[in-house]
Amino acid sequence: MRLMRRRVCSFFIAVYCLFSLYAAYHVFFGRRRQAPAASPRGLRKGAAPARERRDREQSVLKSEEWNPWEGDERNEQQQRFKTSLQILNKSTKGKTDLSVQIWGKAAIGLYLWEHIFEGLLDPTDVTAQWREGKSIVGRTHYSFITGPAVIPGYFSVDVNNVVLILNGREKAKILYATQWLLYAQNLVQIQKLQHLAVVLLGNEHCNNDWINPFLRRNGGSVELLFIIYDSPWINDVDVFQWPLGVATYRNFPVVEASWSMLHDERPYLCNFLGTIYENSSRQALMNILKQDGNDKLCWVSAREQWQPQETNESLKNYQDALLQSDLTLCPVGVNTECYRIYEACSYGSVPVVEDVMTAGSCGNTSVHHGAPLQLLKSMGAPFIFIKNWKELPAVLEKEKTIILQEKIERRKMLLQWYQHFKTELKMKFTDIVESSFLMSNKS
Repeated sequence: MRLMRRRVCSFFIAVYCLFSLYAAYHVFFGRRRQAPAASPRGLRKGAAPARERRDREQSVLKSEEWNPWEGDERNEQQQRFKTSLQILNKSTKGKTDLSVQIWGKAAIGLYLWEHIFEGLLDPTDVTAQWREGKSIVGRTHYSFITGPAVIPGYFSVDVNNVVLILNGREKAKILYATQWLLYAQNLVQIQKLQHLAVVLLGNEHCNNDWINPFLRRNGGSVELLFIIYDSPWINDVDVFQWPLGVATYRNFPVVEASWSMLHDERPYLCNFLGTIYENSSRQALMNILKQDGNDKLCWVSAREQWQPQETNESLKNYQDALLQSDLTLCPVGVNTECYRIYEACSYGSVPVVEDVMTAGSCGNTSVHHGAPLQLLKSMGAPFIFIKNWKELPAVLEKEKTIILQEKIERRKMLLQWYQHFKTELKMKFTDIVESSFLMSNKS
């Protein structure tokens, strides 16, 4: 009897073990259980017939499988991705060959840093006394400082290479720029700095002789000069052309392209908001717009006196005009190159540029013969260039025949070109700086 009980117990234990093994096999190695159908949130009762709902739920059951470890697997993947990024950052950190600090002492510095380099500044408050940022381009680590607190002799200089951004447009600005150049040149002479480059907002007539003694070729310390406007000095050896950019001194922002910017119908054929100088081509432009009633089809707002600062309301009106116009009229001022050209590009409004040379010393150089606007033309700017505003009525008549889809494609092309233009400038600037500063170090 006792033997019989032992056999029965052994039999049940064996069955229990087999069942446990079978269950374990299905849990760990068998097909994973399928997910229960989710409740159709957001649907009103009766929105779909019951049969269709059942069919949809059954299709969900067939197509989706429940994975009890899915959350853990996703977390592990994210953790592995973060770890990979950290390893990549550590491997690239410190691999730069050159460190350059940019001292932004003119508003054009913000166009270089925020628009071309796409760099950030801390703090974001434009009225802050001291603002700074960092960026890596190519083999170069850039740092940028700007603000009223950046004063010669009142901040620590712990770098070997500096790009100084200055305004030399008028007499008072030149005096201030000269102080900075003397300060930087002294740092080079006492070997606190090794290399110095300058980005200069030049005179609109290209009269920039005052900076000549500071150039390395004339015994000074400035190895490289990037100059705005079509200076005859440009040789692509030690003097290079730089764009005027947008009016950052009027707080013109970095503009991000949107779907509506590209695709919406724009209510105005063209726009011109600006100052009308006496006996200028701008007066001729206004008269031509009025002749055929095109001023009713364009957003036109003229003023007799130039205003250096924008109000919040005037800046918004100007931005709205760019955004709501297919074309932006760009008559010459003191110089052919104006902020309006670049601001129109920011909003996908095609610049109609008065392609004539203004008075002064600007013109063709040893490397460019497309004056004016040599830099823009050399990079294939997709603008409408006209020699006389008498050509404008024909331009506007043609514009009336262009369908929306064609305008959308043109906007895309303009915005893509402008982004490419800025990227190319960033890389070209870095290549020039690296070639000059690193080559000098080796020699």
